[in-house]
Parts: sequence; structure tokens; C-alpha cells
Amino acid sequence: MPHLYLVDGSGYIFRAYHRLPPLTNKHGEPVGAVYGYTTMLWRLADDLHKADGPTHMAVVLDKSSHSFRNELYDQYKAHRPPPPEDLVPQFPMIRDATRAFSLPCIDEAGWEADDLIASYAKAALAQGWQVTIVSSDKDLMQLVEDGSLDMLDTMNNRRIGSAEVFEKFGVPPNKVGEVLALMGDSVDNVPGVPGVGPKTAAKLIQEHGDVEAVLAAAETMKKGKLRDNLIEHAESARISRKLVELACDVPLPDALEDLELKGIPDAPLRAFLEHHGFKSLLAKLGTGASAADAPVETPDVAGMPDPDPDPPCDHDGYETVTDPERLDHWVQIARHQGFVAIDTETTGLDATRAELVGVSLALAPNLACYVPVGHGGTDMFAEKPVQIDRDVLVDKLKPLLEDPSVLKIGHNLKYDMIVLGRLGISVAPYDDTIVMSFDLDAGLHGHGMDELAATHLSHSCIAYKDVTGTGKKAIGFHEVDLKAATRYAAEDADVTLRLWRRLKPRLAFEGSTRVYEMVDRPLPAVVAGMEMHGIKVDADILARLSADFSQQIAALEEEIHGIAGFKFTIGSPKQLGEVLFDKMGIKGGRKGKSGVYSTDVNELERIAADKDSPGREMVVKVLDWRQLSKLKSTYTDALQAQINPATGRVHTSYSLTGAQTGRLSSTDPNLQNIPIRTEVGRQIRDAFVAEPGNVILSADYSQIELRLAAHIADVPQLREAFERGDDIHSMTAQELFGTVDRDTRGRAKTINFAILYGISRWGLAGRLDVTPDEAQAMISRYFERFPGINRYIADTLQEAKARGYTTTLFGRKTHFPRIKAPNPNERAGSERAAINAPIQGTSADIIKRAMTRMGPALADAGLGHVRMLLQVHDELVFELPEGDVAAATKVIRRVMETAAEPAVRLSVPLGVEIGTGPSWGAAH
Repeated sequence: MPHLYLVDGSGYIFRAYHRLPPLTNKHGEPVGAVYGYTTMLWRLADDLHKADGPTHMAVVLDKSSHSFRNELYDQYKAHRPPPPEDLVPQFPMIRDATRAFSLPCIDEAGWEADDLIASYAKAALAQGWQVTIVSSDKDLMQLVEDGSLDMLDTMNNRRIGSAEVFEKFGVPPNKVGEVLALMGDSVDNVPGVPGVGPKTAAKLIQEHGDVEAVLAAAETMKKGKLRDNLIEHAESARISRKLVELACDVPLPDALEDLELKGIPDAPLRAFLEHHGFKSLLAKLGTGASAADAPVETPDVAGMPDPDPDPPCDHDGYETVTDPERLDHWVQIARHQGFVAIDTETTGLDATRAELVGVSLALAPNLACYVPVGHGGTDMFAEKPVQIDRDVLVDKLKPLLEDPSVLKIGHNLKYDMIVLGRLGISVAPYDDTIVMSFDLDAGLHGHGMDELAATHLSHSCIAYKDVTGTGKKAIGFHEVDLKAATRYAAEDADVTLRLWRRLKPRLAFEGSTRVYEMVDRPLPAVVAGMEMHGIKVDADILARLSADFSQQIAALEEEIHGIAGFKFTIGSPKQLGEVLFDKMGIKGGRKGKSGVYSTDVNELERIAADKDSPGREMVVKVLDWRQLSKLKSTYTDALQAQINPATGRVHTSYSLTGAQTGRLSSTDPNLQNIPIRTEVGRQIRDAFVAEPGNVILSADYSQIELRLAAHIADVPQLREAFERGDDIHSMTAQELFGTVDRDTRGRAKTINFAILYGISRWGLAGRLDVTPDEAQAMISRYFERFPGINRYIADTLQEAKARGYTTTLFGRKTHFPRIKAPNPNERAGSERAAINAPIQGTSADIIKRAMTRMGPALADAGLGHVRMLLQVHDELVFELPEGDVAAATKVIRRVMETAAEPAVRLSVPLGVEIGTGPSWGAAH
């Protein structure tokens, strides 16, 4: 059966324009939208070819802004601003791109693309063909017919049938036009009926059938604003019904038979790509490579020009939006231009508990506003300023923030996603400037907004304390007057937009697009979901542990004081240093500038490793005391206070930019520092439990950094051992010591991991309790057995010193500005970090890719209710019903083992260890 695919080309154009930075080709012409459109069309054709898709295909475009609807209603689309100046000359080139693929490019004066699509669709259906419309446009959903015509939403990679249409509108496809007529459309300026939103419109159509029936029944409705509006605006409803109705009888410019797909000839596409200098796309011609498997790259350009400076921030020009109609105006412009910067103001830092105070939007430098919703005192008698109702804000912003054709831009957008998610808003698609900055400049500076504004914009942001005060006089942001709140909040959105305009183009020019798009960009939404769900914690277990730790800490204090011969404050570095180095006479003490002895962990471990030291016994107990005290204060005590009373769960906060190598870090509570292999650590993990009927599942990459080292450093012995499933540490023990027992295997394990962290002979000597010369002999022997590791270390250091950064297999850069520092300690520290960064960074990239793929994979397997709760180093933690363990294990293992593919093909298999139990501790 013939299957016709009709591509809504206009949607592709604006998505492409806003997806890529402003680019020029070798002729100096703007081609950012052209390049993005070409890549998207190629990917679509490639995906459809693999899926045995269309027999016939055409791209349909708008010819002009004027259509027959303007004759029906002269205000139709009257408020739409003209397309961006640099996009206009790209329209003819986009038509050339379509024809270069030998695809029909259809447009017709006086008719909109939607009318042409509808007419071709109906003509094809009349001949018994299948039809798929490649679009997510709500107007086209009127055409859906199960079994005959569906839609393909490429932005969200989903098919749209009657069920999806009903879910969106509450009516079947043949009634969508009735709903659209009543609710109107501010973007196209379809008037509709005032006060009638999507839900009310759907309810009215469900009850009465169509617009005319609703209007006829208006007189009999109970008195109220709805009845009055239906009566008063009946003609608006009727004209709206005509405006949203698709013309299905437009004469077809090209016959259906002429749309037959006959392959993509090489010559015209090659000529088009060569003309514009699209080298990365040219390279795919004739190679059999899949466009879907390749990262989007930029055209061949001479170099990235310095961006034009932005005007200074005009704080007095920002608008305070307190009228719903003015909010409609901002939303309308945002939807038309296809991007908007957004920021939220709340009552606190914990996104899972904070209440929304206001939202700021920015459309261009200095074109920003603040929409207050929660200002005023907290008691019922407090005076509240005029502001927009929170429910009204949600109703008006939700369609914009969920619109797949509008790019949302934020800074640390994960926070805003959680705040808005609790109000039922799912923000997508998006760009996050904090993630962009991290992918470009990790290691060079921080990535907070204030620092980035100073670095890239030479702008000093208004400080939060400047509007809320400090100390006893501090007030909440909800108590700040609207003028000051607008200056502060709108500046945040304005600065975010300005940063995006600086950072987005750099991704492509500096080779960071790959890691941003393939690894980091999807993470904010995934991590926001994990934080919102949280994990259940048993407060009774924590209380018992706190009591046990208190007893153990008290016992250790008594023993330490007994050794010293008197009581002192163990937690005081000054007092402890005096006891160890002055009273007990331990050699090698170091004093800082303040004259106080150092008693940091490295110093205490040095003393503990010296069997002949007179203070060894005390120092061992001090280290135990410190660990127990930290675990008690950080976990068993603090976790009880961090249980959210509304959910009964703990909601840790992940930082996407907290670790230089790309790993996630967590705070409030920090779950990364719970001891992994100690009994105390297991006891704390036992307090993290599943809900009744559920279990906790832990999936942990097995020795992933050693596996990546075997691949990156090209070590045949390690690769072969992993392929055979050998015990790597036993193999290393055999290679280094000629025998395998508990002692040699333990030493080999220490050496395997320590060398990947660039450990020195002195560092290894301390860990193995041997002399530096013995440690150096082991390192030398290791390099003799595994020369690839030695080459990797030398090459990595040479690269880092030459370029100033290292890269992972996915292109993540980690900068080391102090790797040539004159201070030997600083230089050595940078060198050690540089040796490990490509391996640990690639490991972080892989688990991030696993996290972003996990939700869709589980959903496809009918396991969408399985929740990913935590990510700790190389481990993912889930909660799921007991009966789903076997099915979920299969999916989770597959996703984690193949997470690097197809972008990176590893020469070693990735192993995943999975365990389950009633608690996190039991699952290990």
C-alpha cells in the first residue's frame, strides 16, 4: 500500500534556526537555519529508510504570510512580528536544500502549508493510501484517523494517533476544530471566546457536540461569566471556527504520483553541500554512515568572530507584568520568535519545598519582564500587591513552556524544572547556560551566573542580599517590593539570555557540541525527576544509629584522653597538634602561617602508617573518631532533619557542574561520601528503604575505569582479560609478583587504581606500607608489564601541557591552567588530575548517557513505573515493585552496558553488577 509522508517544513525551519548559533558559509551568507534544516531532513530520511517508511514524500512550506483567512478576518495573524532579519535570505536556500534531496517542495500562494497538507492527505486517503504528517502542530491533529492517518512528532520521537489527540484536547480528532474555535489562539490571533480555555472548551464540546450547538445552548446555561461571554462573543466563535478549519480541497500543485520516492541521487546533494561548504555532511556522502549516528557539526567557517557587545542592562526598562493580557503579549512574542529565557523566584533554596514567588522572562537584551504571583506577607491580614494569580500564570505559561517549537533557556534550569514541575509544567526543549559553560570551560572558573556575567559580559549582577537584606533585617523574596524584585529577577533572565548568545556559538566552534548534545544537555530534566521523587529513609534506623555512634564516639574520646593523660578538645586542630607534636614528640610536624600544626587527614595517615611512631595508637583512634563524628553529623543526625514531611522522603540535590571531570556531585545530603565498603557505610545505607511491596535495585558498573583504561591506553592484556571475564586484580598480581594470594591481590588492586590517578612513589609507598624505593620498583615493573599505560600517561601529560586541557572519548574538555605552575606541588597536583581526567570523565559521560536513556527504555518495556532514585559515582539506584525485578534487571543491564554506543565503540565490554533488597544496603 502506498504510504505518503507530508513534512511540515515550516516547523523544521524555525526549529533549525533556533537550534544552532548564527553561522555563515564560505560566501558570507547566513546559513545557520539552512545547515540545521539539512541535517534534520537527512536524519528524518535516514530514520524513515531504516524503518521501511514512505513510498511517497513531500515537504510543504508556506509561500507567504497572506492567505484566504485574512479575507475572512483582517486581524488574523496581525500581531505576528516579521521573521528574523537573518532568516529571510535563508528561505530560498532551504528550498534548494529540499530539492537537493530530490524531494518535492510544495507551496502555493494564498494557501497556508496546513491547507496543502490537509488537501494532499485527503486526496491520498481517498485513493486508499496510508498518510503520515511529520509535525506536532495542533491544527493538523484535526486530520488524524486511526488506521489511515497519523502524525510523527520528531521532536519527541513519538507517533500521534487518536488516543494522543484525545489526551491533549479531551475530544477525538474530528472535534479538535470545535475546541480550537472556542479557546482561540493568541499566536495566530484567532479570537475565540474570552475566558474559555482548553478544559472549558473540551467540556462544552463533549456536552453539546459542536460550536453551533454550544452557542444555541448558551441561553439555557446557568447565569455567569461563561454564559455571558458565549452570548456576547458568538460571532467571534463562528469566525474562529472558519479560521481554524483546514481547507481540504486545494488544487494539488503536484500530482500524488509525482511524489514517489526514488532514492536520493548523489550529484545534486553533493553540489548543494559543496556550494555551502558543509564539509561534515559532505563526508557522509558515499560512506554509508548514518546521519543519525553523527553529531551535528558547523559549516566550514574561517573563524568565530567576536560577538557584538550587548547594551548595558537597563533595570528601569524591565516590565512588571500584573495584567494577564500583558502576559499573553509576552507569551505570543516568545512563541513566534521560538525562544525565551526563563527564571523563577521562590521562597527558598530547596526546590522540592520552595513556593513560587514569580517568574521572569527575557526575549532579547533589555527586553525582559517579571511576573509576580506570590508577593506580600504570609498572614491573612497582610497587604498583598496587585499581581497575577498563580493558577492563571500556570495556565498561560504551561503551553509555552511545553511547546516543542519554542526553546526555553535557563541557568541551572534543573532548579526551575522542579519548581515548575510541582505545578504540573514540564519544561522542554531547553538549553542550560550553566551546563554550556561547564562543557566549554571546566577547570578555568566557576559557572555561577554572577561569575559568568562578570567574565563574559563585564557586568556585575544585583546581589540577592541587596534586595532582601542580611542578618536580622533580612526578608524573604516574597516580601520584596515589586519594583526592586523586578530589577533583580528580570536581570537574571536577561543575563541568562545574553550568556546563551555568547556560549551557544562557542559550542560548535570549540568542538563541545558533541558532549553537550550527546551527554549533558538531556541531564537537567532527568536529574530533576530523580530529585523530585527522592528516596524513602527510615528515621527509626537513623535514630538507633545516632545513639550507637554517640556511644562509640564517647568511648573513643575516653580512650584518646587516656592515652594523652588529660582531657582536650579532639576536634580542635590547635589542641590536637600540640598533643601530638609537642607533648608526644612526634617528628615531622608542619606549622602553617598561623603557627598551628597541620592535623589534616594526610598528616594523620602519615603518622598512622609509621609503626614506630609514638603517637600511632592515638592517631588511629582520632581517625576513627573523626569518621564516626562526621557520619553522625552528616548522615544519621542530618538525614532525620532532611526528611520532607510532605513526602516522607529525602530529596538530595545534584550539581551538574560540581566535579571538574564531569561527575555529578550531591548535597543536602551528600550521598557521594558514604563509605562504600565499610560496615558503618552499609548500616547507613540500610536506612534508605523501599516503600511496602517494592524493593531497591542497585546497578553498579564493575571496574569501569580499569576497563576504560584498557581501551583508551590500548592494553592488550587487560582487554583480553576483561573479555574472558578474568579477575583483573589476580591477573595483575600474577604479572607483578609471580604469585596470587590475598596479600598480592590486595596490593595489585591498590596499584591498578592508584596508577590511574597518577600516584607518586611516595604516595604508593604510604598506601602499601613499603619504602619509596620498593614502591618505585613496583611502578616500574607495572609499566614494563603494561607499557600501554605508561604511554597513555606520557601522551596525556604532553597533550595537557601543550593544549591546557584533556578530553574524554565524548569530547569533554577539562582544563588545567596550573599544569605548568612554577610551584612543584601545584604542578604535580594538576598532572595527577590530568592523568585521570580522560578516564574518569569518560566514565561520567557513559553513566550520564545511561541515565538519559533509562526512562525511555523502561517505558518501552512497559516498566515506566520503575523509578531511578540516585546516582552515586558508578552506581544507579532504583525503586520498583518486587514482581518487576527480573524484567527491569534485563532492561537496566542492557542500557548500562550499551550506553556508550553508537557514539563510542569500546574494545572492552562494560560489566554491570545488579543486586536487590528491601534497602540500599541490602541491595549491595
